[in-house]
Amino acid sequence: MKEEKVSFNSGDISLEGILTSPETQTPVPAVVVCHPHPQYGGNMHNNVVAGITHTLLKDGFITLRFNLRGVGASEGSYGDGIEEARDVKGAVDFIDGINRVKRNCIFLVGYSFGAMVGLPVAFRDDRVKGWIGISPPVAMHDFSYLKGCFKPKLIIFGDSDFVCPKEDIERLFESLQEPKSMRVIPGTDHFLIGKEETISKQVTEFIRKVGE
Repeated sequence: MKEEKVSFNSGDISLEGILTSPETQTPVPAVVVCHPHPQYGGNMHNNVVAGITHTLLKDGFITLRFNLRGVGASEGSYGDGIEEARDVKGAVDFIDGINRVKRNCIFLVGYSFGAMVGLPVAFRDDRVKGWIGISPPVAMHDFSYLKGCFKPKLIIFGDSDFVCPKEDIERLFESLQEPKSMRVIPGTDHFLIGKEETISKQVTEFIRKVGE
């Protein structure tokens, strides 16, 4: 297994990331993981983001987690969620250029703010086969555009999440097209502390099933 620091472009700025890959030359699915809100301490070392990438690597997938603009060594400054969507597109461009990535088998995982900026890219970009939204901030942003998405999708959230209220996310989920699935993590809020392993297993199972 290999983990390396990488950099890639988002327009005219450079972003930093961590690429992990198994020791195989056989093409495998790849996963781009987007971190929570940078203005509230979110970065690529977040507990959920790191937990997911480590589990995916053990299961033989290529992963890319990265810092959005203005975070860590990534250039630029906070772009109110608009410019960050371009960063996600840059991450997809980068991982799509890796030879060991199975063609048309890229997945996107977005946690909180990462879901807000990542899911529009997953919806529009044909290279993205499916997506996972973890605690999408439905109480603060409109995700109704996802109703037109026919890609495989998984939503994960805690049953005490104030940013992703159960009633609101269930209403959105009901409106989504198949194929779709949803997992509720009991006894936790938006920060999902202590639930990293559970979430990582759910993400891995979804990608393994859809990526076959």
